[in-house]
Amino acid sequence: MPLVPTSSVVEAAREARIGAAAFNIIHLETAEALVTAAERTGAPLILQISENCIRYHGGLLPLTRAALALAEGSTARIAVHLDHLTDAELVRQGIAAGVGSVMVDASALPYEENVATTAELTAWCHERGAYVEAELGEVGGKDGVHAPGVRTKPDEALAFVRATRVDALAVAVGSSHAMHERTAVLDKDLIAALRSTLPVPLVLHGSSGVPDDELRRAIAAGMTKINISTHLVSVFTGSIRRTLEAHPSLVDSRKYVKPAREAVAEEAARLLGVLTTPATVADRLAARASAQG
Repeated sequence: MPLVPTSSVVEAAREARIGAAAFNIIHLETAEALVTAAERTGAPLILQISENCIRYHGGLLPLTRAALALAEGSTARIAVHLDHLTDAELVRQGIAAGVGSVMVDASALPYEENVATTAELTAWCHERGAYVEAELGEVGGKDGVHAPGVRTKPDEALAFVRATRVDALAVAVGSSHAMHERTAVLDKDLIAALRSTLPVPLVLHGSSGVPDDELRRAIAAGMTKINISTHLVSVFTGSIRRTLEAHPSLVDSRKYVKPAREAVAEEAARLLGVLTTPATVADRLAARASAQG
């Protein structure tokens, strides 16, 4: 199937009030597992490659080309997205390689510089038909705006979107990067307020720390793109640990990576079900009542 634009996955999810699943890959095996999950469930999926992952592989092209090849060869609707790019050159390389969307991450810069950098790169990407996500400040786990108690203000978010013309915005509503326990409680009132204020889809970073029911409530309140990385990495690593503990003499990495790949495929398929099942009427009414106080 031809590569699917990220914009079509996100906009369709926003209209249907379901989640657009965006799962990070760290190597070929996790990419294969996630594509398998999408094929098993029939749900669309955004494969994400972070700047940290690009650095790990020594450059953008090796894993990016592999992800694009998997997407194009899959029977599922797969998009490929570059996540948390702080280097403008990587943005340009990614678009040239065929990636349809990027997250421009200038969040560590002072606000005015963030706006200027994001606006410039967004204009460049739009000229080439690419979709752009951004955020106002750093995400938790990086001593940033998603640290406990910090929240995105709707009026500031609207000003940022208007100034930069980005297509989607990552917002701070109570999640944090790199959480190993799924205990986060999100601010559903704020999500609803942001949804009603902003003309672009909302993106939840740090979703690994958010339990299933809380993710459903967040989507019902107005969240759209749901990024998950650490949780699936933990599933992969946990499987490898169990296999090697049970079979300490194994030396062929395929013998322990294969079950880990399957474990990720199973959990990713389960999460796709959580994110893409429409919220019940009760969920929506509860979210609306909460937003109205």
